[in-house]
Amino acid sequence: MPVFTAPGDIQIAYDTAGSGPPVLLLHGFPQTRAMWHAIAPVLAQEFTVVTADLRGYGASTKPAQMRDMSFRAMASDQRALMAHLGHNSFHLVGHDRGARTAHRLALDAPEAVRSLTLMDIVPTHLLLDDLSQQVARAYYHWFFLAQPSPFPETLIGHDPDAYFQSCLAGWGGDIGQFDAQAREAYRTAWRDPDCIRAMCHDYRAAIDVDFALDANDLGRTVDVPSLVLFGADGIMGRAYDVGATWADRLSDMQSHGLPGGHFFPDTHPRETTHTLLTFLKQQA
Repeated sequence: MPVFTAPGDIQIAYDTAGSGPPVLLLHGFPQTRAMWHAIAPVLAQEFTVVTADLRGYGASTKPAQMRDMSFRAMASDQRALMAHLGHNSFHLVGHDRGARTAHRLALDAPEAVRSLTLMDIVPTHLLLDDLSQQVARAYYHWFFLAQPSPFPETLIGHDPDAYFQSCLAGWGGDIGQFDAQAREAYRTAWRDPDCIRAMCHDYRAAIDVDFALDANDLGRTVDVPSLVLFGADGIMGRAYDVGATWADRLSDMQSHGLPGGHFFPDTHPRETTHTLLTFLKQQA
């Protein structure tokens, strides 16, 4: 397993495959880069594909401080990784927390991003600033995980599998739809107390750090070809016109609903790969 040491002595675990234009794939909560197991090999037939664990997740460094789990910090790691691999600009794809990291990277380093794909998120600032009862109830974890340490860490630590599998099933459908090897990779990561702490810090930072950063960037647009995907049966797809939430933030955007809930890359990889590959080939 290759590891890159980013500034601040943050180790980022990653894999790379294929040849052609570079594409960086970023996973979400509570997952690892294993989520791309069915998608990356197909993309690698035409692209150089990099899959990486975000800081705090998988086999990457688990920072002890909340501020070190901001999307800006995560984005800085990933840009440094891609530069290290010789890719000063690249196509950028993210799901969930990886998508929020991708959006921040595109804002902070627009020259590095050839295209942007965001999977099953609405803007962080919008979600927190205009929270509906429906979303608050379904996405309660945003506020549970953000409670002061060690409250959520202690509760989750008593049975990490039960808690995190409830997340997969609650937002994504039948747990049996997830690949067995990917599920085992997720379990290995989330059973680590340092990973639990870092994931809680991720959600604390979203409120205490990222919200203010995003507020400062309201009115800015990302001006590269962008693809917004969402689970047609998921919480975001039911609660929002997902594409419309990005209309004033992405100047060149297309939006599509895909079968399944929040975790459609896991549960419907064929449809996800087809849509993503079609978009990426349009940008070649």
